[in-house]
Amino acid sequence: MTEPLDPDMFDPVCPSDLSPIRFGDKWAGMIIRCLEQGPRRFSELRIPLHGITAKVLTQSLRTLERDGLVTRTVHAGPARRVDYALTPLGRSLLAPMATACDWAAEHWDELIDAREAASSLGDTG
Repeated sequence: MTEPLDPDMFDPVCPSDLSPIRFGDKWAGMIIRCLEQGPRRFSELRIPLHGITAKVLTQSLRTLERDGLVTRTVHAGPARRVDYALTPLGRSLLAPMATACDWAAEHWDELIDAREAASSLGDTG
């Protein structure tokens, strides 16, 4: 059995959109991280993904499935259950994602300064 996902696994003070390196849509990288330790149900994924709607989570999961990064398995029975899991291709993204996160952490102050400078230029023009 896989440990429950930590509801605070994504720091709200550290938005993923600060990093200029993207993996799929806004939520794809976080979904991949949620699936890192094993298959998860839809309701489990929503716990750490604060702010995501069911519709957007469904769209992101479908895109990840279409791209071969995630599998969707329907378990038949009286209590129908659907699990999502990383494929080997999806799992191969974990190392590049970790490298991108390390890079963003190393350059955090520079990224924030650049965003603030760009934002202040927009305010004067």
